[in-house]
Amino acid sequence: MAAAPSPPPVAALEQLSRTKMFGGHNLRFRHQSATLGCPMTFSVFLPASPASDLPVLYWLSGLTCNDENFITKAGAQRAAAAHGVALVAPDTSPRGLNIEGEADSWDFGVGAGFYLNATNDKWKNWCMYDYVVKELPKVLRDNFEQLNTSRASIFGHSMGGHGALTIYLKNTDKYKSVSAFSPVVNPINCPWGQKAFSNYLGPTKSDWEEYDATCLIKKCNKISTPILIDQGEDDKFLAEQLLPRNFEEACKAVGAPLTLRMQPGYDHSYFFIATFIDDHIAHHSQFLKSA
Repeated sequence: MAAAPSPPPVAALEQLSRTKMFGGHNLRFRHQSATLGCPMTFSVFLPASPASDLPVLYWLSGLTCNDENFITKAGAQRAAAAHGVALVAPDTSPRGLNIEGEADSWDFGVGAGFYLNATNDKWKNWCMYDYVVKELPKVLRDNFEQLNTSRASIFGHSMGGHGALTIYLKNTDKYKSVSAFSPVVNPINCPWGQKAFSNYLGPTKSDWEEYDATCLIKKCNKISTPILIDQGEDDKFLAEQLLPRNFEEACKAVGAPLTLRMQPGYDHSYFFIATFIDDHIAHHSQFLKSA
């Protein structure tokens, strides 16, 4: 009788930092990613209570960011501690691979993974979709017994809002809820998305649509959990890059529940995010706790 195959090895984590906050701890780790072929960092906030069965709320950051921006700027820990929800923030792309052109511009390559699986061979390591959806949850399950990754929700900002929406819409069985700040909701029709998709995915527009929230929602007729989006009206990227009304119209067409809050006077920054972050954590908590 053949021996059972050995389970895959548990990913080794190197702890980079630990700071106490609101009774819990901010933790930062590095590990070797099999999906991306390079070392990756991620940040976690673990609230003090409850000490087990903690639901997980993933945050996806925007262009040029890494895993630290959200943890240090958004002020999310107070609400996360109060609601008993763990926060997990991955990086935004592979790093250190030295691919030609990876750092030539701020909106493509390093710091600009767009949460997709690249099909262009040159960018084959840019598989942030699989990293976020598959590898990172396994790393968490293997190393944090207090986390319950089967109770998870996802949110993000700008490019990360795009990532959160598309990942949720493609995996409603894995995530309880989704929200976003200033998301890129229709990337096939904006310069950021067109640049990224043409390079990562090639020229076939139907491939692009698989990572476009406005296209994906049109195929979803069973979304019952409200989607929350906050968008600053003074955001300099609103008209050209973000296009929230396109997503709003698509949601209306299929009866998907959307709360789109246009916030007067607010821009694209973490000052805007910090203003409304408590609302988003409360939004997710109600669905994470009802599971």
